[in-house]
Formats: sequence, structure tokens, C-alpha cells
Amino acid sequence: MSYFDAASAVPLHPVARQALLAALDEGWADPARLYKEGRRARLLLDAAREAAAEAVGCRPDELAFTPSGTAAVHSGIAGALAGRRRTGHHLIVSAVEHSSVLHAAEVHRAGGGTVTEVPVDRSGAVSPSGYARALREDTALACLQSANHEVGTVQPVAATAEACRAAGVPLLVDAAQSLGWGRVEGDWSLLAASAHKWGGPSGVGLLVVRKGVRFAPQGPHDERESGRAAGFENLPAIVAAAASLRAVRAEAAGEAARLRELTERIRVRVPGVVPDVEVVGDPERRLPGVVTFSCLYVDGETVLHELDRAGFSVSSGSSCTSSTLTPSHVLRAMGVLSEGNVRVSLPPGTQEEDVERFLAVLPEVVAGVREKLGAPVSRTDVRTEERGEALVVDALGRRCPIPVIELAKVIGEVPVGGLVRVLADDEAARLDIPAWCEMRGQEYVGEQPADRGAAYVVRRLS
Repeated sequence: MSYFDAASAVPLHPVARQALLAALDEGWADPARLYKEGRRARLLLDAAREAAAEAVGCRPDELAFTPSGTAAVHSGIAGALAGRRRTGHHLIVSAVEHSSVLHAAEVHRAGGGTVTEVPVDRSGAVSPSGYARALREDTALACLQSANHEVGTVQPVAATAEACRAAGVPLLVDAAQSLGWGRVEGDWSLLAASAHKWGGPSGVGLLVVRKGVRFAPQGPHDERESGRAAGFENLPAIVAAAASLRAVRAEAAGEAARLRELTERIRVRVPGVVPDVEVVGDPERRLPGVVTFSCLYVDGETVLHELDRAGFSVSSGSSCTSSTLTPSHVLRAMGVLSEGNVRVSLPPGTQEEDVERFLAVLPEVVAGVREKLGAPVSRTDVRTEERGEALVVDALGRRCPIPVIELAKVIGEVPVGGLVRVLADDEAARLDIPAWCEMRGQEYVGEQPADRGAAYVVRRLS
């Protein structure tokens, strides 16, 4: 089985396993106690904090260990907003932030605060000028991920931090995806990360709050971790997290170069072996091991199941793999195809032959799924409007990619310059039909109201 979902979780690093087992024997006592066992535990905790701080590039007393990366994000946002409540209640986030940041923004908005979402370009990147324009006198905090978790695009953190610093606004960086590869550059103010993203154990997060940043921990007061993470520290897991972070950093340069070559191989070759594919994300400024592409006329869930049966563990941002049946907010913000989305994220140690086998298996998998979904459109579903020359495709009640498949089948039935109206009530169609038009050289005219769902109008150009 080839595990290609490192952006979700990296397998436990051997150094983490060794450190975890050792700390289970030596670090079980309360590090707040003054007897021998407590002092020994405190030495382990202090050493782990110093090692993690060195990797991050901060002071040890600026770093707190939290129960998860999500907890670090939530605690960081809540504490920074509370610490600057006299300035105002305006929060800035990017449109492609991790759900932990967006959920915290929703809570802030529900509590009376205001939130600005900064848009991204088609590669998934924000512009520092976009953040600069969003800054206001009442802005309390800005948030920006160091790299995107779905498409791998690296964000311009340093330039964005400079714009925020000039306005006196702290910037919180979600560094979960990138910290294992290197420090986050720039004059940021707060940082959150998660150990299971770099090969440490799950259940350990990092929260860094720079000296001078106004911060008011929320919730009942707890004396541990500077009041930023309540409860008894999971010391064995913390020791393993810090040890593995140091270990992966030592290997990062060589492994990053190797994984970049493998992911570039996927980026270049997939469009050649699988027709109608859009590779998404920035082709240059991206994480070493992440490559994402979307395939027309397939649903992501079926592709993932078939790849799993073939021995590959991958993930997807497709609406078909979401319990809400709505497109990925990242792909939607980028304006790219969401159907048939596949994210390949290679963990350190991935072998070249595994990538080659993936490239050999993928075309057959996609072709098989397309064949299953390729039933011809019945004549009851396609009709000519009584008024005008548009052809109507009735795809109501059908999930994507079916509306796009039906559109592709009938576009040749109208003359060049003619219109096709696709009736659909699946939210994914709002993103996928315009994306299909761009990929196939057709004109997306726009969306029109309909009795159910919406009518998506396409003009045939070729």
C-alpha cells in the first residue's frame, strides 16, 4: 500500500517513536512538582520546549504546547482578539485558510465581530496588497497560512507580515503544513502548528506568541503553559514531537529536493496520460510533496475508492467526498474545477517506483469511472426552448459531475455561437461548469434564476 496523504498526517518518524517510548518511562510525573520525578519531568519538558523553539525561530518562553494544532489556532485567535479588543473587533483571514481558522472566524462573527476574507488568485495565493487594503483602524488581528493544505501553494507570509506590522496589526500564521520543511520567514506575531503534520505523534500542537503582542488567554485560568493550554501536559508526546521536528529538519533539504522531482513528474505527466485534467496550485511556489489535479467527468469519491483498491491512499477536495456535498472552499475560492479532485501528498521516504506505479494505474482508474458515469442523455432530458435557440439540459436532482457530463455531450448539437442552458441544483455546478468552459474553450455566459436550482448558460465557441 502506498500512502500518499501526508498533508493529512505523516507516519510517525522513527525518532519520534524512540523518544516517545523513552519518555513514557522517564516523563510520567508532574513537571510542576519539586520532588525528583517531577524535576526529571520538568527537565524533559524544558528541553523539548527549547528544541521546538529553536526549530521555529523563537524564544522558549514564547512557545506553548497545546493539545492539537486546532487548539493552538483557536487559542491563538481568541487570545489575540481579546488582547486587542480596545483596538477593535475586525479580523482578516484569507479565503483558503484551514477550517480551524474559518470556524474561529465564524465564532467571532457570531459574537458581534467583523471578518474580511481576502481573495486568492487562480493558483491559490493571496497578494500582500490585498491584505494591506483589508486593514482598517479597528483591525485587531490578521491570519494567513504559510502554505495551503489542499493545493500546496506557499503564501507570501513575509510581505504580508510587513504590511501588517506597518499598520500595527499582529499576524497569526498557521504553519501546520510547512514547519517540518523550515522556519516561517517574516516578522509574524503568532504561529500555530501541529506535530502530526511533520511525523510527530497526534495530540500535540504549538502556539507561539511573540513578546510584545497583546494576548489575553480565554477560558478559566490555568497555570500551565502560560495559561494558553489548560490541563496536564502530555509530556511523552511533547518530547516525541520536539525530537521528531529536529530530526525532520535535519533531513529536510535533501528530502525536499527529492520529493519536488517526484511531484513535478506527476504534475507534468498526469495531463498527458489522463485527458481533460486540470493541475491546480502554484507550479513553483509550493510545498515539496504536494500536487493536486482535477479530472473532468468523474466524482472524487469513486476515484479515491478505486485508487484505494489499487493500493494508493490519496485524498480529495471534491464536493463528492464531503459530508456537506458542497465544493471545497479552497477550490471554490480559486475558481478551478472541483469535480474529480485528487490530492497527492508524498511523505518523506516515498519511493520512485511507487510514483511510477501510480502514474500507470491512474489512467485506467479514471477511464473506468468515466465509463460508469457515461450513459447517454435521454431525449426527455434535452429539448429546444420554445423561445430562442438555446438547448436545455435538465440535470436537476443529479450530483456533479453528471451536469458537466451532460453539457459536454450536447455542446456539439448547437451551432457555433449557440447556447446551452444547464438546469442544476447541485452547488458544485456553480464552480464546475465555468471551469469546464475555460478548459474546453467555450464561453460561460452566466447564471440565471430557475424554478429549482439555477440555469447555467454556455455559448459554444468551437
